[in-house]
Amino acid sequence: MVMGTGAAGLGFTLSGAVSSVFSGTANAGAPKKFKGYGELVADPRGLLDLPRGFRYTVLSRAGVDQLPDNQGPLPGAPDGTYAFAAGFGRSVLVRNHELSGSAVPVPRLPGITYDPAAPGGTTTVTVAGDRLLSTVPSLAGTIRNCAGGNTPWQTWLSCEETEDTPATVPALTKRHGYVFEVDPFGRLRDREAVPLTALGRFAHEAVAVDPRTGVLYLTEDASGPYGLIYRFLPRRPLGGPGSLRAGGKLQALNIPGVPDLSAPSALGTRLKATWVDVPDPDATTVSIRRQFDAGKVTRVPKGEGIFWSDGHAYIVSSYAETSGGAARNHAGQVWKFDPKHSTLTLILIIEPGGRFDGPDNITVSPNGGIVLCEDGDGEQYLVAASEDGTPYPLARNAGSGSEWAGATFSRDGRWLYANIQGDGITVAITGPWWRG
Repeated sequence: MVMGTGAAGLGFTLSGAVSSVFSGTANAGAPKKFKGYGELVADPRGLLDLPRGFRYTVLSRAGVDQLPDNQGPLPGAPDGTYAFAAGFGRSVLVRNHELSGSAVPVPRLPGITYDPAAPGGTTTVTVAGDRLLSTVPSLAGTIRNCAGGNTPWQTWLSCEETEDTPATVPALTKRHGYVFEVDPFGRLRDREAVPLTALGRFAHEAVAVDPRTGVLYLTEDASGPYGLIYRFLPRRPLGGPGSLRAGGKLQALNIPGVPDLSAPSALGTRLKATWVDVPDPDATTVSIRRQFDAGKVTRVPKGEGIFWSDGHAYIVSSYAETSGGAARNHAGQVWKFDPKHSTLTLILIIEPGGRFDGPDNITVSPNGGIVLCEDGDGEQYLVAASEDGTPYPLARNAGSGSEWAGATFSRDGRWLYANIQGDGITVAITGPWWRG
């Protein structure tokens, strides 16, 4: 992904959304205020710096580990990931691989392949804590599987961050820019991977599903012009695996008078959201973000992660630059969308010039703590924040300048799984989450 400028001091206004930030377990008493875990301790192995008392295990390395049944090496560029509870202390991770071009592909096996000319997809990884039990390909023949999101019926929606077609890349056999549903529990039995075309063909980043209504919210990472935030109203809400194939209505965010979400500069800014129908969701001739006249939609620079928690969608804008057409410079924003009142509230602004920058993927722990994956300049951190806005380093990539991606907690909150994309590494992190 494209890097942003500068770093920043995090400004957070969280309105109680993370009131327990890593401060205990579901069985604990009243949570204490989170004050971080202290500075990071240098890793003697030079891979991952963590606070004292924490430890990590490398679960897998792309190009080194081998897939089963002589399927070749584990593909690289691990990105968006989600951990599903699998019983007996196990988790099943569905992990994207943001691959394009001539990369070592996810094996294009029968039943999971969309376009045999495309290298991307997902792998499904079963773990018990930090013990790797198995890794299998679960989606293939896609491009730049960046982020995605989990569904209330325990599937993963893997998003293609591209608009490539055979007309733009002659080697391809199908149009790309879709979302694909991956079932880690084997309930979908298809002859080939099925694109969810009604969710739109665009440079998808991530998706979150409201478990109460079944409505989907999607982000777009695009420029020239900037991408949009979308809402999808499914024809069969909460219908279970495969139900999104029944279609629905795709809409784009419009906040009257706000052409660009980088414009607000005050924490706590609350905006009323409205939604407009997308004329041609499949972008037959024109990209969706170009189908609207000026003033009809609100754009977002570097729309990135989105995660559903506590009745809200948390939406990330990685950075904005006036030199690129944004209304205002920033090194990161997080917005909280309230579907009940149809409002967006600005809960985080990273101003250029500090330690952290370029938030990308976002997750929320079972105890309510927000974790951001950095994809910025310089050192790359996992960042946690207190409810008063103080940022704390959770982990540092000590081995390279590659971005963090796909942070996801086990359902019991004991393990945090995350990827270092450029190095092709997936790690499991544990420690005294209650401390601080």
